[in-house]
Amino acid sequence: MINSNGGFYRKYLKRPMDFVLSLIAIVLLSPVILIVALLVRTKLGSPVLFKQERPGLNEKLFIMYKFRTMTDESDANGELLPDSVRLTKFGKFLRSTSLDELPELINILRGDMSIIGPRPLLTGYLPLYNEHQKRRHEVRPGLSGLAQVSGRNAISWEEKFYLDVQYVDNVSFIGDWKIIFTTIKKVFIREGINSETAATIEPFKGTIKERTEA
Repeated sequence: MINSNGGFYRKYLKRPMDFVLSLIAIVLLSPVILIVALLVRTKLGSPVLFKQERPGLNEKLFIMYKFRTMTDESDANGELLPDSVRLTKFGKFLRSTSLDELPELINILRGDMSIIGPRPLLTGYLPLYNEHQKRRHEVRPGLSGLAQVSGRNAISWEEKFYLDVQYVDNVSFIGDWKIIFTTIKKVFIREGINSETAATIEPFKGTIKERTEA
């Protein structure tokens, strides 16, 4: 059930706030964005941006932008090497500081994403969601979200999706700003960047209990 107190903010104020904040951030951070782009080009090569299709509001697909953090190294058969091999020290630094996420400000400006909301995940996960988990797409995906400030990659997929839907049901101006300030704090202390068992994060394979009962 959607929080009625946040209904006005969600319908009329959230998108304008996203537009203004992303525009201000792009202007203020333009020197940082330029420097990171040059470093990525020098250390990792071209293209500088990583582009990938992701599902957004109501599962509508859009192209998400990030700074690339991995090389294109492949084996003798032309298959890409594991993430742990292709993720360089510089790439790890970009991820740990969340600098790789800066190009997503363009997605926010365009209306594909929001400052705060569930993170946009792979399109391949769409058929794996149960009905409750699908509700994460009832709002625009975010640069950060409740799940990110509650553990990011250090918590399970089920916990993330529970928090995503909890956010959907309780969107509010105060709640968004709390997440924004907590995100800034966690970026500085680099908390919850990686899972314990993978260089990036283990892929979602579906909630076993739900899929077995289906």
